[in-house]
Amino acid sequence: MDAYCYHSGSILQNGDIEEIDGKMCIVCPKHKFKISLADGEGLYRASDPRLKPPVFKWYSKGVKQRTHTVTETNGDIYVKLSEQMCWIDSDYFQGEKGKSSGTKPAPTMSIHIVALGSECPGGVGPGEEILGQGQLQGGLLWSYLGHGALVGPCDLEGNLHNPAFMEYTSRVFGDVTVVVRDCPSWDLLDSDWASVRKVLEQADILVIKYSVTDKLAFQQVRNGYAPRLRPLLRHWGVPVILVAVGARLNDEGPPCTCPLCASDWSSCVPHSEGLQLSRDLGATYLELPSLNHVFVGRYFGSVLEYFMIQCLKHKAKERPEKRRGNKVNELRPPHLEQPACLPPIRVEESSFSQDMQWLLERGVQFADVAFYAGDSGKELGWAHAAVLCAVSPYFRQLLLGPKTRERPQSRCVCRERDGGPHSLLSTWDGGIIDDMPRSDGHMTGRLSRLVVKDPLLCMCLWETLMFIYRGAWEWEHLQEALEEKLKNSLAVAQLLDRIRSLIGRERVIKDTPSARAAQLGPQTLVNLFNSPLYSDVIFMVQGSVLPAHRAVLVARCDVMAAMFSGKYAEARSRVVPIHGVSSDTFLSFLEYLYTDSCCPASVLQAMAVLVCAEMYQVKRLQHLCEVCVCAYLQSMPSRELASTGISVVRLLRRAKCHNAEQLYIWLLHFIANNYLIFSHKPDFLELSEEEREQVERLRWPSRGYLQELSEYQQRRRKLRKSRCLVM
Repeated sequence: MDAYCYHSGSILQNGDIEEIDGKMCIVCPKHKFKISLADGEGLYRASDPRLKPPVFKWYSKGVKQRTHTVTETNGDIYVKLSEQMCWIDSDYFQGEKGKSSGTKPAPTMSIHIVALGSECPGGVGPGEEILGQGQLQGGLLWSYLGHGALVGPCDLEGNLHNPAFMEYTSRVFGDVTVVVRDCPSWDLLDSDWASVRKVLEQADILVIKYSVTDKLAFQQVRNGYAPRLRPLLRHWGVPVILVAVGARLNDEGPPCTCPLCASDWSSCVPHSEGLQLSRDLGATYLELPSLNHVFVGRYFGSVLEYFMIQCLKHKAKERPEKRRGNKVNELRPPHLEQPACLPPIRVEESSFSQDMQWLLERGVQFADVAFYAGDSGKELGWAHAAVLCAVSPYFRQLLLGPKTRERPQSRCVCRERDGGPHSLLSTWDGGIIDDMPRSDGHMTGRLSRLVVKDPLLCMCLWETLMFIYRGAWEWEHLQEALEEKLKNSLAVAQLLDRIRSLIGRERVIKDTPSARAAQLGPQTLVNLFNSPLYSDVIFMVQGSVLPAHRAVLVARCDVMAAMFSGKYAEARSRVVPIHGVSSDTFLSFLEYLYTDSCCPASVLQAMAVLVCAEMYQVKRLQHLCEVCVCAYLQSMPSRELASTGISVVRLLRRAKCHNAEQLYIWLLHFIANNYLIFSHKPDFLELSEEEREQVERLRWPSRGYLQELSEYQQRRRKLRKSRCLVM
């Protein structure tokens, strides 16, 4: 007799054998089901409700458990496996009910199992071989199926073959084909998610595996792939088994933080995290210390066979001959297609570092700091005080001070220490000149002259300034440039230490990707935004005073570069009035120029900044505003979208008027996807004839679906009227 009960998969070998109604029966230890040992007949005790008092008798359910013929010859025991499948309803088979000898085998049935993840630490990388024969035989499902598994594409559902999956087949329960598609690497699934989804749709059982000693892979599954699988599993209702393979050193008690302890709590996946992931996915959670036959067969095999039995029951009930006649001809509602995907908004890559590099190379017109060699007095280059002070606290101490034409002999504010910043730079006596005119009539404002006393810094001043202007975060590029120029590792190390003291140790970036991402180049000018520090231009916007720096504006905006560099009144005036833009909008525009980011507070604010960006021809800011508008509109639920005072049609008009082509196309699709909401609003009539034709063509739901739905509802009403109300 099969070891697992037909009802819930409990192990029958742990049950008691009793004599019931003259038959030797085994009693299931889980739910006390009685099964005859001779032929697998299920027995139950009941009474006829018409008899008073009730008389309890034993009744038969029919053959429920599969039994096998056992013979003994000369002390050897032979077992002939039976081909009957008695746990499925007996009407599924042809032949006389309850007689296993006359039962014909059922048509070929198959169970599709999809396995994701690796039970080995480290998994399989994207560039490695998917699965070798040796690796495959050591896997979880291969260990359960045994030596009868055949590697290769399956004849069933052969059109769903995916190179990311290793396919093999086996037989269980006599004649049931098990098709396994195993993908050991999650990275392989990203290459073609559409075909992977088709494979998942055909799965009857999903098995997710991970190693408890590979915490990084578990976090990748939990944070990256589980959110993508969760909505699919809820929609399909496929049983999921989450299996954790491996043993931990400190499985009991709280994690030990002692440095002498050999516990692995920081590198292993705790039991609580695996259990929480199983709850999120609605899965059955298992932990196997190893992949030996005891754990695989007793624990994993019991759960897997239970789900396979339930799957076979479900498939038997779905056969057409089993359905009732009134359900075959029952009306079905029309299929509603998903709305079309909204077109993406593409944003240009950031050019902040390139703009700052251009300012250093070609923005000499707005430079206000001159560097000279300490030994020869030769001019080395020009720079901008605003950028230097924003990056380096030493430059702030060196350049900032009272505006006076007479300079003291020593302007160094640092303490005299060997190797300190004081030994690198100093101010030239009388080196600060206020409001120094140029030959073209422009006012330079405050001109500072600095003497480079260190010979190494004097040789590599250009590379150091380039490092500062690009955000003081490309430390490796600076080191490579210095090594190429100096050709001396000792001199490079000395100069790097001096540059560290020059820009401040808090500005040195650690050699980690996360640290570099946290302090990118656009954070260089954050301290200068809306600050009077070295400000040489003031914008007057609706009575508000907004200080700014010409050098930054010229480097970041082509329109302002022409405005401040050409023969315009703004080039000779310190106060520049701005008309047609609110102060908040223009402040957001300046914030983007200084920080390379923009976060409007609302849809209307984002549209106002978009108009300002179009006025000054800053395309990337315009694209960022388009993304903000789309994000705000998509986040609105249907009720809020129907009652909001924001007119999407008028946003469409403004997007077309200000050359926001991507937003214009996106809004047309957005109106079409929410046709039932916007078609009832008065401003829907403001659409042009061409726009209305495009919206009607893309509308969701379509006219054909609404017509089919109306016909379906009418037929449903007719059927309800024709039926007996009592029944």
